[in-house]
Amino acid sequence: MKMIVEKEKKLPVLYDGYDIVVTGGGIAGVAAALAAAREGRKVLLIERMFGLGGLATLGLVTIYLPLCDGIGHQVSYGIAEELLHLAIQHGWERDYPDTWIPEKTEHGTQRFQVRFNAQVFAAVLERQLQKDGVDLLYGTTICQVIRKENKIEALIVENKDGRSAIPVQGVVDASGDADIFKLAGARTEVFQAGNKLAAWYYETLDGKNTLHMLGASDVLPEDGDSEAPDTLEAKRISGLDAREITEWLLKGHAFSLEKFLEKGNVSETHSFSTTATIPQLRMTRRICGTYTLDEKEAFSPASDSIGMIGDWRKRGPVYEIPMRTLYDAELHNVVAAGRCISVTDAMWDITRVIPAAAVTGQAAGTMLALFADVTQLNVSRLQEKLKENGVKLHVSEVL
Repeated sequence: MKMIVEKEKKLPVLYDGYDIVVTGGGIAGVAAALAAAREGRKVLLIERMFGLGGLATLGLVTIYLPLCDGIGHQVSYGIAEELLHLAIQHGWERDYPDTWIPEKTEHGTQRFQVRFNAQVFAAVLERQLQKDGVDLLYGTTICQVIRKENKIEALIVENKDGRSAIPVQGVVDASGDADIFKLAGARTEVFQAGNKLAAWYYETLDGKNTLHMLGASDVLPEDGDSEAPDTLEAKRISGLDAREITEWLLKGHAFSLEKFLEKGNVSETHSFSTTATIPQLRMTRRICGTYTLDEKEAFSPASDSIGMIGDWRKRGPVYEIPMRTLYDAELHNVVAAGRCISVTDAMWDITRVIPAAAVTGQAAGTMLALFADVTQLNVSRLQEKLKENGVKLHVSEVL
């Protein structure tokens, strides 16, 4: 491979004075930023795109998957529930589950999930972060980290200002790809099975707005009103190779256009409303934490639980998420949130969705807000704070 030596130079510090920097503006990053800011910390959220919500909004995965176990018990609370309500604050694409309205005390088997409008949800998330005092920095990519022993001292970023440094006290890696851990030289693992091609888009035809889910999707088996996703091609990709991702996107765009044109050209009654503006990659790279959660651990108590999730694919299972899945003891001031926490490949399919992202995001933001060194963290104090903020930690509290 041909190599070019980059000239060493001093970098300006353009963004300074933050207690916590959150990298990634998806659901996990938003939850982390909100949690930390509400504990009185000065927070900067960095997002490489120009909108919030990640796959949920920019990727058009507009299904807020279940906060329940599917048999009448809500299991995910706190910011996870708050964001669901924000998602439908100004209307929704499908009726809100009657069994889960606040006045109800008896819940049926209808799952606690809802469809939302991607653009409205992104704007509402932005408004909420600003309300809670979080600073946002769009169009910014983390390209390197400065690590000294067991801590990250600064992030090296690039944006329209050029290359600069951001000193950090604590970092939440909500990149979805464990980018900060990887750049810091920590242990990470790649999802071996790879990602299927997906190309989702909205089409407006005769006044009706329809989401077309071409390729891999997060659709529940019992979701009979949803369009069944077809496999667009057999090849899978890691999601960590730029050329591969580009080729994947080009194919997806071509599939979407071809599908849209089957119903005619653009007209006053027919339009290509919106398409996903980021690749719909579900599982790429994750951290190797001090504990790795597996799919077989449903209902298993975790003494260091930071919250619970159900299994969006089927009814019944409930998981307590150990705090140890969120960090690597080699990095004392970095915590993971969202789909890059430490789980097995089998468990990854359960923890990569919105409720898990919000639950782990709230925990990650709270951890760094309370403790500068997560290896010295007092679990009881963290759990008490999470409970104060509406989180339920153990299966015994809900079943």
